[in-house]
Amino acid sequence: MNSKHGPEILVPGTKIAMTIDRLAAEIRRDYVGKEPLLLGILKGSFMFMADLVRRFDFPLEIEFVRLSSYGQATESSGKINVVQGLRSAVRGRDVLVIEDIIDTGLTVAYLLDYLRKKRPASLRLCALLDKPSRRRIPVSIDYTGITVPDKFLVGYGLDCDEKYRNLPDICVLGE
Repeated sequence: MNSKHGPEILVPGTKIAMTIDRLAAEIRRDYVGKEPLLLGILKGSFMFMADLVRRFDFPLEIEFVRLSSYGQATESSGKINVVQGLRSAVRGRDVLVIEDIIDTGLTVAYLLDYLRKKRPASLRLCALLDKPSRRRIPVSIDYTGITVPDKFLVGYGLDCDEKYRNLPDICVLGE
């Protein structure tokens, strides 16, 4: 797609797939002999998480939380709302948080602090996209996919007011 007909492709689906292959190999290496709890942050991470877990050949549990800091805006409000909370036990578990994009860091920092209080055996973070230019709070990402510029991105699970999630590529939404 070009900007006249829709969002401009920043990361094509083929590069997304290669990035997921690399991340999956790193995660498989680190979770040998473990049965981690993979915790996806809805709604954005659903496509990434589905493609990632299909590359694993070890026992795991999948859980989702839904947090919101955007509402219908394109800028984070900075206030985190828990829309759907955690249902699985975390204490003593190896927890891997799966996120589509780390932007300001506020949402994922909130979730990581919340999870640390529940005393997991280990807690790691995997993000397909990292946008460090927007960071407002430091976040340590254990498995980083692709560093992206400070543009509003859609596609491959990322949305703008619930639109564009279904695009197979990660695209820049025009101004």
